[in-house]
Amino acid sequence: MYPTIRRLTAVTLLMLTSLGGQILAASDSPLPDAMAVPGGVAHVLLSIDSPHPPAAYFGKHRLWVQSTQGTQYQSQAPWIALVGIPLDTQKGPQHISVGNQSFAFEVATKQYREQRLVIKDKRKVNPNKLDMDRINSEKVRMLSALASRSEPETTIGRFQRPAPGPFSSPFGLRRFFNDQPRKPHSGLDIAAAKGTPIRAPAPGVILDAGDYFFNGRNLILDHGRGLISMYSHMERIDVNIGDRISTGDLLGTVGNSGRVTGPHLHWTVSLNNARVDPLLFLEPAQRE
Repeated sequence: MYPTIRRLTAVTLLMLTSLGGQILAASDSPLPDAMAVPGGVAHVLLSIDSPHPPAAYFGKHRLWVQSTQGTQYQSQAPWIALVGIPLDTQKGPQHISVGNQSFAFEVATKQYREQRLVIKDKRKVNPNKLDMDRINSEKVRMLSALASRSEPETTIGRFQRPAPGPFSSPFGLRRFFNDQPRKPHSGLDIAAAKGTPIRAPAPGVILDAGDYFFNGRNLILDHGRGLISMYSHMERIDVNIGDRISTGDLLGTVGNSGRVTGPHLHWTVSLNNARVDPLLFLEPAQRE
């Protein structure tokens, strides 16, 4: 049988992964890259003899588990759990649970850069009471969608870029609006002109579409197994809730709705309800 594997060390983006004495390039498999840091994705191998994917949990959130067949890990264990690591996770040992078994992995530190922005619309920085009522209602709706989980027919390991253009604000930035600290940047910004097409990076089902106070015209796409993507500040939304989407389908266009300093696409990727770096799901050639 497969050896018992209880630990997977952290690796950095675009570096090599060391596992069981082997040096493995993350891009050799269809899986998202491993980067076990806050805002990253850990690969945890499960030495469990089961004909079906075992139910694995990180905290209270069920994980994406798939067979290792066809990946660089197929000689190491039968199953792999992909763990989205929340941005507020502390450095050190973490574990996932599968029934009464525990599988450990190590989270390393990562220092994200700081960004300071000037927002002309002061209500987008210090909302009034009516604004807060709307914001709180929208937050419940959005978080419910981001925590969704479905079981799709196909497994997704990589995304296509949803829009052309340079990456203008990376994931994880520690942000200040008008010198006031706010939550870290939980997505990746793509600088593109207003009206630029936004296309689905992978198959999925539209979970939510609406006009949000901060996010502007906003779209949420469910790819299954706890993998969700979100598109914010859109000019136009061209799909409806419940639509089944294929890779490359038109979702809408880039805009400057919501809290913005100019037209761009804010692209969020959530895995087991943890916001993670979208770059980990792109092939290296698409990261520039």
